[in-house]
Amino acid sequence: MNRPLLFLDVDGPLNPYAAKPERRPDGYTTLRVPRRDAHQDGRGLSPPRPLRVWLNPEHGRILLRLGFELCWATSWTADANRWIAPVLGLPELPFVDFGDFLLRERPDGVHWKTGPLVDYADGRPFAWVDDEQSGLDQTYVTVHHQGPGLLHHVNPRIGLREDDFHTLASFARSLPHGDFDSA
Repeated sequence: MNRPLLFLDVDGPLNPYAAKPERRPDGYTTLRVPRRDAHQDGRGLSPPRPLRVWLNPEHGRILLRLGFELCWATSWTADANRWIAPVLGLPELPFVDFGDFLLRERPDGVHWKTGPLVDYADGRPFAWVDDEQSGLDQTYVTVHHQGPGLLHHVNPRIGLREDDFHTLASFARSLPHGDFDSA
């Protein structure tokens, strides 16, 4: 039986980047990730400061129990497996390759991830957790996706919470043959 997909964004849902910068949320650990553009430029300039990422190691265990096939849906792409998955205790996950769509605004206001996620799902039920979705994205999914699709917005100040996990588990259980172990 194919499980539904759970598309995971990193910044916002897993890394509450908009939380107060001087106060790490309870249960989270701090990861320092070198910036991709960090390099010594020959003029003796220092590389930019590493990116601060807050992650809750418990989230991996919970995500694995929700009844989904997990998939990265983030601009981190393969780097999510290098930096994020180990802290969360997740195995290496597939990721959506956004190709030319990566970080490019669409003129119709639909998020740049939406079309590639619908294409990747190819009619398969999915949930997508992100902090940047809008009603335009839901409309796009409704029109262009043949299966059930849940777009679940997560506040980037607080990240994924217990209620979010319950919503995701309920969605998975609501699907035909939704005989899934849930959190």
